[in-house]
Amino acid sequence: MATFKEFRNNVKPNWCPGCGDFSVQAAIQRAAANVGLEPERLAVVSGIGCSGRISGYINAYGLHGIHGRALPIAQGVKLANRELTVIASGGDGDGFAIGMGHTVHAIRRNLDITYIVMDNQIYGLTKGQTSPRSAEGFKTKSTPEGSIESTLSPLEIAMSAGATFVAQSFSSDLKQLTALIEAGLNHKGFSLINVFSPCVTFNKVNTYDWFKEHIVNLEQYPDYDPSNRMLAMNKIMETGGMLTGLIYQNKERKAYDDMIVGFKEEGLANQDLTLPQDQFDKLLAEFK
Repeated sequence: MATFKEFRNNVKPNWCPGCGDFSVQAAIQRAAANVGLEPERLAVVSGIGCSGRISGYINAYGLHGIHGRALPIAQGVKLANRELTVIASGGDGDGFAIGMGHTVHAIRRNLDITYIVMDNQIYGLTKGQTSPRSAEGFKTKSTPEGSIESTLSPLEIAMSAGATFVAQSFSSDLKQLTALIEAGLNHKGFSLINVFSPCVTFNKVNTYDWFKEHIVNLEQYPDYDPSNRMLAMNKIMETGGMLTGLIYQNKERKAYDDMIVGFKEEGLANQDLTLPQDQFDKLLAEFK
């Protein structure tokens, strides 16, 4: 069984010192080891943005995709080789702006992958513009007078789209974040894990201290039932989406890959795809 250290490589992250993404990386590595994965059984697909670099910092199969397209690539990887455990990752701009259409359809499709969003509520890589997760009145280079747009609620959207696993955490809470990623990896279906990951360089509002003051940890509620969809939605709205923990999980709905007729457990990458000559000739005849 691989250890946490075996999911490390020699590539040094170039995130700003103090960036929350360091903790997300560590949590993924710890969770992968804790659920019994080996580096060659894990694929990490990321999009564009500071968080998109994470696929190159983990000792596993990694692919740094294009902006907003981590989920289509990750779904393709899973369908091509369902023997792999697949993690998609990116930031709030990647997943909730240009990639939002893919996010919604991946959620409702319920393919067995885990999507980890590093939510810093700003565009960091492009030097500090407003994102869909920025609050009304938020002043940045793109909104010098303050944003006049309402803040997008990814948790409400996920629930409305029929999500089977919704969780949220804070990068400072490494123990909880690791446990949630483990739960997401073990969940049979699409797992959305939104992570408050502060940008220490460009977001001087949503700081570590700000999150600590505003977060409501579901661990405070021993009677909270994450299988109750209505309760989960009410709690999201009651807290303005500022809650952490396992918010909702539906273990009854089948994953997309388990519903495909004739879809073999053995990954396509490991199957003999040699086409018999008679089938080849038949296909060729269609083009004559």
